[in-house]
Amino acid sequence: MGSRVLLHEYLTSSALRQPEKVAVIQGKRRIAYGDLLGRTETFAGLLRNAGFPRGGRVAIVLENSPEYVVACLGALMAGGVAVPLGQQITERRFATILTDCRPAVLIAPRLLVESFAGIPVVRDVSLVIPAERLNEGNPAPAGNPSIAGRSGDDLALLLYTSGTTGEPKGVMLTHRNLTANAESIVEYLGLSEADKVMVVLPFHYSYGNSLLTTHLMVGGTLVLENRFVFPNLVLEKIREERVTGFAGVPSTFAILLNRSSLRKNSFPSLRYVTQAGGAMSPRLARDLREALPGTDVYIMYGQTEAAARLTYLDPSELIRKAGSIGKAIPGVRITLRRKDGAIASSGEVGEIVAEGENVMAGYWNNPDATKAVLEEGRLHTGDLARADEEGFLYIVGRRSEMIKTGGHRVSPKEIEEVISGMPGVHETAVIGVPDEMLGQAIRAFVVREPGGAVSMKDVLKHCSENLEPFLVPHEVVFPDELPKSPAGKVDRAGLKCSAR
Repeated sequence: MGSRVLLHEYLTSSALRQPEKVAVIQGKRRIAYGDLLGRTETFAGLLRNAGFPRGGRVAIVLENSPEYVVACLGALMAGGVAVPLGQQITERRFATILTDCRPAVLIAPRLLVESFAGIPVVRDVSLVIPAERLNEGNPAPAGNPSIAGRSGDDLALLLYTSGTTGEPKGVMLTHRNLTANAESIVEYLGLSEADKVMVVLPFHYSYGNSLLTTHLMVGGTLVLENRFVFPNLVLEKIREERVTGFAGVPSTFAILLNRSSLRKNSFPSLRYVTQAGGAMSPRLARDLREALPGTDVYIMYGQTEAAARLTYLDPSELIRKAGSIGKAIPGVRITLRRKDGAIASSGEVGEIVAEGENVMAGYWNNPDATKAVLEEGRLHTGDLARADEEGFLYIVGRRSEMIKTGGHRVSPKEIEEVISGMPGVHETAVIGVPDEMLGQAIRAFVVREPGGAVSMKDVLKHCSENLEPFLVPHEVVFPDELPKSPAGKVDRAGLKCSAR
């Protein structure tokens, strides 16, 4: 299957091959491929009949569910672009993203639709659809309606990620980007229609989206579980459904190892687990392998700008190459570049630069940010790494100040702006500090105004009310002043040294 296909054609081909095969399981719901295709075609027809324009954006504010799959693939089938957003999104971030991408359609649960009614930019959306309508559809596929002139270079997804400026940036991923990456992942994981993946990662996150694309491609089964707050329920479902694959970020596995019955049980069906979304400590990787002796453990690395994946470490090298992110996935070329642009020699630190069909088309409405990371099709990741004599890569730091916590990329500036808006706050700075569970924890330094009485409880409450949960600091420190450079800028390196 070539990477020139359109992403939703994975669903069509899998449904035509095996219409009765279960595609999605959630709780007691079991949706077959034929049924899923019928619902998706019906939704695509609804959009077209409503005058939906080719290339129009469809904002999807849904948890992982069969309805999410229908909304996302139906948008693509109708010739549009899916803009996945999580249901925990704040009104502030939601309004910023909608103002940026100007969707023609908004899909959300009925209660959320009602709560969005007061947001001015929502009134500009042509069609607002309650998610409950996505259960409608034909019980069997009726053939895939095509739109003339479409190609793999058409935009498929806009995935919003935080930028160094604090404002979310829309990563433009084409059908070719997504299908090329899916094919590569399928190849190195050896996925087939016999595979069932336990999905606890949200589909609006690039790692979660890759689980959707790869399993639709091979005709596998997605087992959706949005209750990872109860990890033992997830483990029971893995055994009950004979799940073959599981994906998580470092904190996912830290929770399973330390706050669940993982070590006390065996999982004979579990063929592999994958980890990405931040650095996993060698100790955590070793503990995971010991807890799952018959399961392959894949350490992976990537970025949203690369449609998810750039490198992986073969499970056979997990101990010998502890701490490595492995080598490039099939179809991707990785080089390490010095500041002068020359390729770094073995053992020398350089920026990870990636080339391949999976590299994004750019950032939506942001040519300056695009130019800063894309050069002649090469993606400058901002991550610094070294390669050993065998070519295995080891990340040593980040060129930017972004924080990777629990699989999320977090902009310090976004949090700083919210805290700085509090009465009694003179100035603030936010950094990431090493954390076994999260990869990095968010630490906020807050300097009070003279006579100010701002407390840690005040800061956390204010952040909880104005930021998404993963952006709320894990700890707050109140120094008398922040270290500054000669130019008067906050010295983040000095903050990190004081945090050790």
